[in-house]
Parts: sequence; C-alpha cells; structure tokens
Amino acid sequence: MLSLLSKSFDRSSNSAFSGKTLGGFPGSRGLGSLGRVLGGCRGFSGEAEERESIDYDVVVVGAGPAGLSAAIRLKQLCQEKGRDLSVCVVEKGAEVGAHILSGNVFETRALDELIPDWKNQQAPIEVPVSSDKFLYLTKDRAISLPCPFDNKGNYVISLSQLTRWMGVRAEEHGVEIYPGFAASEVLYDNNDVVTGVGTNDMGISKDGTKKDNFQPGVGVKGRITLLAEGCRGSLSEKIIRKYKLREKVHAQHQTYALGIKEVWEIDESNHKPGSVVHTIGWPLDQRTYGGSFLYHMKDNQVSVGFVVALNYRNPYLNPYGEFQKFKHHPAIKRLLEGGEVIQYGARSLNEGGFQSIPYPVFPGGAMIGCSAGFLNVPKIKGTHTAMKSGMLAAEAAFSALHEGTSMDVYWDLLRKSWIWEELHLARNYRPAFEYGLVPGLAISGLEHYLFKGRLPFTLKHGEPDHKATDEAKLHSPIEYPRPDNVVSFDVPTSLHRSNTNHEHDQPAHLRLKDSTVPERVNLPVYAAPESRFCPARVYEYVPNDEGRPKLHINAQNCLHCKACDIKDPKQNIEWTVPEGSGGPGYSVM
Repeated sequence: MLSLLSKSFDRSSNSAFSGKTLGGFPGSRGLGSLGRVLGGCRGFSGEAEERESIDYDVVVVGAGPAGLSAAIRLKQLCQEKGRDLSVCVVEKGAEVGAHILSGNVFETRALDELIPDWKNQQAPIEVPVSSDKFLYLTKDRAISLPCPFDNKGNYVISLSQLTRWMGVRAEEHGVEIYPGFAASEVLYDNNDVVTGVGTNDMGISKDGTKKDNFQPGVGVKGRITLLAEGCRGSLSEKIIRKYKLREKVHAQHQTYALGIKEVWEIDESNHKPGSVVHTIGWPLDQRTYGGSFLYHMKDNQVSVGFVVALNYRNPYLNPYGEFQKFKHHPAIKRLLEGGEVIQYGARSLNEGGFQSIPYPVFPGGAMIGCSAGFLNVPKIKGTHTAMKSGMLAAEAAFSALHEGTSMDVYWDLLRKSWIWEELHLARNYRPAFEYGLVPGLAISGLEHYLFKGRLPFTLKHGEPDHKATDEAKLHSPIEYPRPDNVVSFDVPTSLHRSNTNHEHDQPAHLRLKDSTVPERVNLPVYAAPESRFCPARVYEYVPNDEGRPKLHINAQNCLHCKACDIKDPKQNIEWTVPEGSGGPGYSVM
C-alpha cells in the first residue's frame, strides 16, 4: 500500500489535487483526495485490519488560515534553504474552506509577510473598509458611540474564500492537502511523544457494525505535528489536559463566545461596499456580553452576525433567538428588507486572550491559531494572529528538523513577536465586562484611550462558561417572537442554508459521558439549556414510550460550532469528529 501511495503522491508534481478540482478550489469532494488513493488499494474484509500509516516530516491538522500559513511557510523555508520537507495537511471538511466561518474584517499584516505579492496573485481581498461605526442599541434607537476600532487599511472579506485561495497557494508549493479526512485521535510512541494523528474509520453504522463501504482509518505520522483545529479543537483540548499545558505557564481557563452569521444579498440602494458597523446593547441584557456586526462585502452582499459570550447566566437565553430578534431593530430591518439570505452558519470563538494562552508546545509538536487562542477581542480579529502563529511554528519546526533545536523555540518566537505585544495590550478588555455592560465600557474605555493597554495589572476572567449558568429557578423564561420569514427565520430554514450534511447511519459524534444527566440534571435544574444554546437544534427533548421527556440528539444537524462542548452545565457532552466530509459546506462565510 505504501508503495502505491508513494507513486500516487509525487511531491514534485504537486500531488494533493494538482488542479483536478471543482471550481478551481482545492479539495473538492472525491477528486485528488486521500480517499481516491486508498479506495484503490484497500477493501473491506470481515477480519480486523491493522491501520496503515503514511509518514511525513510535518503533519498539520486543519486547513484553516493558521494551518495553511504554517504549511506554506515550511515550503518557503525549504526553497530558501535548499532543503526538502514533506508536509501534509489533513482537513475534516469536504473541501478546503467548507468549515471556515468568520466575520471578517481582515488585517493583512501576516499575509503581507507570508505572500507579499498577494494582490498580484489575485487573492479574494478586494473591498477596503470605507467607514467604521459603533452603535449602542436600545429597543427602538441606535445611538452612535466613539468608535474604538481602527480598520483603516483593512478589508471586508469571506474567510472561507481566502482559505480556498491559500489552499491553492499551498498546493503550488508542494503541500499535500487531504480534505474529507477527520483526525480523530492523537498517536503516541512508547515515550508519550506525539507521532501524528489517526483518521477515523469510515463506513461504520450507528450500531457499530461495519457497512459494505467500510474503510479503516489511516495513521498520518509526522516527525512534528501541528494542531490547527480552530477554536476548541477536540485533539488540542486532549493535548492541553494530558500535558497540563495551562498549568505550565499558569494560564487561566479559556472563555468563549458563540458567533452566528448570515450572508445576505441586499438591495443595491442599501449597499455600501466596505461599510463596517458594530453594535452592543439590545436585545441582550446588561449582564450579558455580546454584540453584532454588519460588514458590506462586494456584489451587494452583507455579512450579518451576532456574538453572545457563553458565560451568560440565564439558562433560558437562546443565542439564535437573540440573533433573529436583533434583526428586527429598526436600524437593521430597513437594511435587510427586500434582501435574501444566501448562507447561514455558526462557530464558537476564543475570548480568553493573553491570559488564557496555554504553553503551545508539547512533545512532538505544537498548537497554532485558535487551537491555542490568539484572538484579539477588542479588535474582533484573530485571522492575522492565527496566520502569524502558524508561520512562527513553521520556522521553529524547520529549525528543529534541520538544526536539531527544540520546538520550544516556538514559544520564544511567540513572545518576541507582534502577536504577544498586541494581545498583551488588549488583555484587560474582555474581563472588564465581568462587571456588566456599563462598567465594562468604562473600564475598557479607560484602558484603551488613557492607559493604552499599559495598566500595571492583568484582570482575571470569571468562572468557566459552563459554571456561569444559573439554575432556572433564578430566572424567568424568555419569550422570543415567531419568525416572520422576511428578516427572521426558524432553525430548519437556516440549517438548509448552511449546506450541513452528515451520513445519517454513523455513530453519533456528540457523546454523553453519562446518559442520565440530561433528564436527571439538565432538564429539572437548568430547564434543558442544550435545547437553546445549540444554534442547529441538535438537542431536543421528546416524549419516550412512557410519555416522559427524553433527550434526542439530531447529530446530522451539527454545524461543528462546539457550543455544546463548552456550555453544557455538567460538561457531559463531548464533541468528537464525525466521518470526514461531514458538517457544513460554507462557500461565502
């Protein structure tokens, strides 16, 4: 088998997809992927099969901005130094960019360093920011506030489109990208050093039996493994716990928010290319951190998003409901009326910032991008920092492989980089809002305008998000208006727009550590919060044969946002990867 692989993947001929892709995008389903190769050299047998493995110098898990930046930078260093490294990227999405969702007002700083002539290479970065507004919303009014953002020189983009473009650039450098293969486990040697990842088996039915199309998972081994899974990466979280990486640098716990987004095509008369608007306030209460964004892209498209911090206290709060309600504000509704939603999606984001960064190096590799948590909360930007972290990790990996240095060099490079300076100056913004909206605005305003991020102390985050949830008896239910199907919609309608899809007959990738907790704790104590914090209606309580409510998991609806893994009050839900290619199919997010 390995000889077949070596013949099929000639690194000198850009083998990963070699132009044989749909629409010019790398990793289109079924073309040039690992599955095509393995499909011809292994078949189903009724006996247990030993996992095959493929060896590389560097294995990158995740084809997002961080992972692709690392892969490209490694190949650039090979060219600069006259060396050769085999670099592999495994991606759980059906194609590169399919699982990528972000605002996104893009700061080009890291890309300028990585690919200085990106304009000449036709990067999908075309709409410069033309205006910046910051609004405080009441139920009927929009009050203009001093804008704390400095987006001059930034661009309004689709991050899923940018990662597709980066995938093509990586392929041109000789990087092998395998979309549609989900890394489900970390591989270790006898000394507990990470040696790569294993992809999950394909063709397993719900009852655990092998189907006719069964294919065992593959070991993708690397001398160095870089985890670029994004926010709350399932393997990254296991690595953090196993090696106690937070404790190593006395990092605080990570705190998160849930971002829900729609892309609209609006009336041309309402469209202002490059216009950027952020809001705070209504419909959220004064104790819940969050807000919205409206970014005018090209072609009369507008990104409309709503972000809710997952340390909210009221278990009756429904982030999806808050988003739909928000769009009925007079200042927002007039923009959207007459328009059409093109796409819908959701994703969690790291908000812990500087004080929540774990030690990013582990035996055999490192974490990059949002797997480690480099989002700049007051900027509402993390793509440029994620990309830079990938580039720095690539430099450390190249040095380790060719000069025998330690991957700990990555930690040193991070602390000497502009990432560290930027996040340190922004460190007190998010925890300031632990005291509520008004105190948070006051403290963060002083920090931003007067002290310029140089207060002689660092604020701490409150309790972890799942512990912040109050018992239901302390709150009243929240009534959300019925969708009007003009600017607001029900969940099934939105899900259809996400293009999410999973093979129905497969083991659920959302697992309960204790199957009794939902009916024994979540329902009676917290009023079933999982039925609300999920933006895809994955979790719902339905009557069993005895007429009693029983939690039903609609895993096929999952958007891979990870909110359940974060917010479940008893941390009883474990998010794991489904079969490769499952999940959303974003194209303009």
